[in-house]
Amino acid sequence: MKYAGLLVMPAGFFLTLAALVLFPDAARRLAFVLCGLAVIALGLVVAVRGHMPIRGAGRP
Repeated sequence: MKYAGLLVMPAGFFLTLAALVLFPDAARRLAFVLCGLAVIALGLVVAVRGHMPIRGAGRP
């Protein structure tokens, strides 16, 4: 899962860049930029959660 999060973050970044370039309407541009930022945030959450140790793994 940690690698999936690391792959999702650039996808959100490129979605944000594409929205800035392709949409002339400010409302659509803002909506897609916010969606791109949400994808980046979700990718970061997945990457961080994938790198966290499992609780209770060191206990017998």
